Amino acid sequence: MTATTGPHLTAPAQPREPVTSGRRLIPARSVGLPAEDVDRAVTAFMTASPVTRRWDVETGFDWAAADADRLTEGQRSAVRFITFIEDHLPGYFALYGSRFPLDSDVDVETFLLNREIYHFTVRWAQEEDSHARALFRYQVASGLAQPAALRRELAEEGRKQFALPHEHPAALFAYTLVQEKATQIYYQNLRAVVGDPVLAEVLGRLSRDEARHFTFMADMVDLYLRHYGDAVVEPIREAVAQFRMPLADTLRGYWRWALRIADTAHYDHTEAYEHLVRVVRRAVDAPSDRVDELAGFVRACRATDPTPTPR
Repeated sequence: MTATTGPHLTAPAQPREPVTSGRRLIPARSVGLPAEDVDRAVTAFMTASPVTRRWDVETGFDWAAADADRLTEGQRSAVRFITFIEDHLPGYFALYGSRFPLDSDVDVETFLLNREIYHFTVRWAQEEDSHARALFRYQVASGLAQPAALRRELAEEGRKQFALPHEHPAALFAYTLVQEKATQIYYQNLRAVVGDPVLAEVLGRLSRDEARHFTFMADMVDLYLRHYGDAVVEPIREAVAQFRMPLADTLRGYWRWALRIADTAHYDHTEAYEHLVRVVRRAVDAPSDRVDELAGFVRACRATDPTPTPR
């Protein structure tokens, strides 16, 4: 993502109205948290992945040994599916740029806060882009796809707009928390069943990255709850109530495809909801009725949600 809205989203001509959180307001198009708190969360994220633990697409895997013939048809389909999801990174990045802009349309205080979150988003985007490139490289090296055809196929989907309905920043981070944890779980489960050791290694690297991304999102949701209390419970509830994994509304054949690959890795994305409940309970010393209602609502969603899908 850049600091602008990118090619997929158009920022509003006028700033949105401030988002109400109890007696305090979150400035329009702002993170709405103290800069020093966001800085601590970003620093923890960066510290969790020092240079010595990072990986490289070109040199980190034995691409010559990749062999799609070791995969079942369902596993091959799963690789194709998750490549589409990861390759939509420009749309995800553009969304954060439009919600937390760094331009002359925001005041200095808002710019200061958004600049802190940008430190995270540029690293996050770099890592997610590496995921897309690694999956692309695997498909080509293993014989699963031809490079020119795959590039065009990904471009057809990648140019479609990615949007979320959440105006409140706490809802946006809660959504991403669930999405990142769901992705981590799926990669772990898929890694356990694939027959190609090269793909298993790729999925292991991706899963570890997603675990760190989840932790950062959990820290952000924790901060909102500590600063705003019950006032952010409803936005978080809405994030769960409206939850759909990325590209659910744009990728052709998404639901049929998603159900098929869920069977391949014995996966249910609503497992991630329980992790959200834990974050909420950790953030509040004495859970209120609204927090208890949120926990009950999330668990009810898990019991009834029929759409297992990964990011």
